[in-house]
Amino acid sequence: MTHEEHHEAKTLGVGKAIAVLTSGGDAQGMNAAVRAVVRVGIYTGARVFFVHEGYQGLVDGGDNIREATWESVSMMLQLGGTVIGSARCKDFREREGRLRAAHNLVKRGITNLCVIGGDGSLTGADTFRSEWSDLLSDLQKSGKITVEEAAKSRYLNIVGLVGSIDNDFCGTDMTIGTDSALHRIMEIVDAITTTAQSHQRTFVLEVMGRHCGYLALVTSLSCGADWVFIPECPPDDDWEEHLCRRLSETRNRGSRLNIIIVAEGAIDRNGKPISSEDIKNLVVKRLGYDTRVTVLGHVQRGGTPSAFDRILTKDVTKAMVEKRFDEALKLRGRSFMNNWEVYKLLAHVRPPVSKSGSYTVAVMNVGAPAAGMNAAVRSTVRIGLIQGNRVLVVHDGFEGLAKGQIEEAGWSYVGGWTGQGGSKLGTKRTLPKKSFEQISANITKFNIQGLVIIGGFEAYTGGLELMEGRKQYDELCIPFVVIPATVSNNVPGSDFSVGTDTALNTICMTCDRIKQSAAGTKRRVFIIETMGGYCGYLATMAGLAAGADAAYIFEEPFTIRDLQVNVEHLVQKMKTTVKRGLVLRNEKCNENYTTDFIFNLYSEEGKGIFDSRKNVLGHMQQGGSPTPFDRNFATKMGAKAMNWMSGKIKESYRNGRIFANTPDSGCVLGMRKRALVFQPVTELKEQTDFEHRIPKEQWWLKLRPILKILAKYEIDLDTSEHAHFEHVSRKRSGEATI
Repeated sequence: MTHEEHHEAKTLGVGKAIAVLTSGGDAQGMNAAVRAVVRVGIYTGARVFFVHEGYQGLVDGGDNIREATWESVSMMLQLGGTVIGSARCKDFREREGRLRAAHNLVKRGITNLCVIGGDGSLTGADTFRSEWSDLLSDLQKSGKITVEEAAKSRYLNIVGLVGSIDNDFCGTDMTIGTDSALHRIMEIVDAITTTAQSHQRTFVLEVMGRHCGYLALVTSLSCGADWVFIPECPPDDDWEEHLCRRLSETRNRGSRLNIIIVAEGAIDRNGKPISSEDIKNLVVKRLGYDTRVTVLGHVQRGGTPSAFDRILTKDVTKAMVEKRFDEALKLRGRSFMNNWEVYKLLAHVRPPVSKSGSYTVAVMNVGAPAAGMNAAVRSTVRIGLIQGNRVLVVHDGFEGLAKGQIEEAGWSYVGGWTGQGGSKLGTKRTLPKKSFEQISANITKFNIQGLVIIGGFEAYTGGLELMEGRKQYDELCIPFVVIPATVSNNVPGSDFSVGTDTALNTICMTCDRIKQSAAGTKRRVFIIETMGGYCGYLATMAGLAAGADAAYIFEEPFTIRDLQVNVEHLVQKMKTTVKRGLVLRNEKCNENYTTDFIFNLYSEEGKGIFDSRKNVLGHMQQGGSPTPFDRNFATKMGAKAMNWMSGKIKESYRNGRIFANTPDSGCVLGMRKRALVFQPVTELKEQTDFEHRIPKEQWWLKLRPILKILAKYEIDLDTSEHAHFEHVSRKRSGEATI
């Protein structure tokens, strides 16, 4: 937030009133949104009101519309559902009900409304906004409001936040509640998978999605399902034969289970519903497999499935009704289409038997383990096999490549890897430079023609060393691609790394449990140390998600005076009704202000007001089962990397051998502005702070002011302190300073 934006926010907020309501089905994350609206609203100088029980509370008025305070939204972040309540409201659908709602707002001077809900909720808000002038006119004519009140309320500003687990709104990448719903689904799928493997069963899982197959599609990618049924893309007319063949082929390759995911709105090409019971009966009748059905229902919910898409006129439901399924898929957006294409590749294509004329590609993990690495390996291997290539796996990173710890991987080799944490191939931080001779020999011995490197900063720097080594060893002139995978999220060239989402969820879950463990005790502040090396991504994002009072990171230098300000802030906070404080510290934010130092400082200064506790989370942040995001992200990255690799090998084929020595033959595959892009490792050198192993520019630093605002710090960015921060940031990023 610039000084101008800060000043504008303060100016606009003065004298204004904002109401926030949640409507329709509840969605996990609604409470976090309510908390942010309340606190940022108060920060701007506005009065903020809760509207309890959704639109019904807006219509009924009275105690349903109450002013919110800073403290009234404390301890809301980790709660599911919606604390301020939600209700279906027939009254608001009628003009008379909307007239009463308008009267209640005008009398309280509220001219700004934030609606958090699904399609119906936001449709209602839009209707309310369009009628506002006429509603005011009617209220004035009937004498219920004065001319002055009508004049002060002549404009109604509405902001809608989409809360729906189905992720079925065009114009937004992710709706509130979707990711949490995927977490609930995957927890159940993982548990069912264990049972299915034990008893050689087929499980048919039905998930929500009456008109949108997003949950079913991402779940199928995240668990490596054999088949998925979604309403946007009905199966071909002979789907029964195809499905049974697919299941039997999987069993014949040694698998002990089958997983079929069904969206509740699944249909065939004629619009006839395909139910989970229909699929079960088919499998039992034709294959005789022990088959069970699980309907997940409201255990996954966080919002009622929306009836149709309406934003930007992209009516997916209409396209499906008219059997324009290809158009329906396109209307869902690029991300949905990418998911579908990867799913089709991994689940619907028979792996080839013959590898004649194929290329040989090796895949390995480098650096520290990160959840999702196995999913990336699985995707890379299977896409390579589908393309007819010979795929090798390398154990223990560059060290294993030098020692010849290499073996060929078949289709079943990576079976069941998607949901497993850690690195099944083994991974080490060893760099290749000192072993070029042995590595070159093994590249020749195993006829390796391309290399997929999955890992963190060592994978990136290892790639740079390979590029440098090409001057001495022609064998190193093969295409390679780096897939960023590290909890630290510090690989140049990518906004996100595989494994970071899992680490963040682990930190947030731990913070929630730590705070909960102290329920009913005296006032307490928790000091939590996170991983990340010199990169403060985990501390910052976990601080936002867990509601931290401060998050100390290397990228934002702090002094003893800053620490004292934070302590004094918490002392004043603890004199209110708030009983919990949370402070996060990145492990390398400052070599002198250690976790022990900060803990001792808070303990000493908080005497008589609060006591302190500390936790160093350590390597638990690297472990655990990957989140749905990391599974899906890793799967798509692996598929994209192998597709790129096949093209590069073909380009590099010269006179019976592979020779790749151009800058773009060694790349990092990164997520940049929501798109997967390949960037030469050599071009990323100028963007890298090698001493601290971080990119010189990091997008998430722009979110730091929000963390401070939500923690109730009065930040004025037009200060010498801010100028100092800008100076240090520019210096570290290599920019010229004046």
